[in-house]
Amino acid sequence: MQGIARAVRSCHEILKAAALEHSRGRRIAWVERLGSSCKWVTTPALKGLENVTVEDVLMKKSEETGPWLWCHTNDTVIDAIKNMAKNNIGSLVVLKPGEQQYIAGIITERDYVRKIVAQDRSPMYTRVGEIMTNENKLITVTSDTNILQAMQLMTENQIRHVPVIDGKLVGMISIKDVVRAVVEQQSGELKQLNEYIRGNYY
Repeated sequence: MQGIARAVRSCHEILKAAALEHSRGRRIAWVERLGSSCKWVTTPALKGLENVTVEDVLMKKSEETGPWLWCHTNDTVIDAIKNMAKNNIGSLVVLKPGEQQYIAGIITERDYVRKIVAQDRSPMYTRVGEIMTNENKLITVTSDTNILQAMQLMTENQIRHVPVIDGKLVGMISIKDVVRAVVEQQSGELKQLNEYIRGNYY
């Protein structure tokens, strides 16, 4: 994942590359001036990476929180894994038993492989609470966390899934969600830069 993070270039780097590719003609001066501020005209869909938040990613996923997103410490691992497979997700937030829905930790595919498969344990008789990543080691973000900050958090801690907590669980994002959001923004910015160079912006 560190390689992914390094591959994400800044707005200034993109502009510099575009400038080199379009080094003929007087429009290069316009590109250089734009590169100093990164403030060309944008469509509403392009907010700039510094303004994209986790909430934007969750809205694009169009997913609502629900039982498919969590399990309980006293659930069996096999039930949790079946829930992941059914909903095509790679992790579940683990809640403590009771109606308050206090977060106890998180269970991921990695936990299953390392602590069940690799140790030849039975998922039918092992409880989620026995193999989950505990709450004190749980990494979370809030809905207003910047997407680049979320990416840095995930790469530095070598994790692929992060619960989104705003006082309560509001969703889950993966490293794939984050990278997709970054790539979409940068692709849109490159497209607009090319249109500006061709004279499509006035």
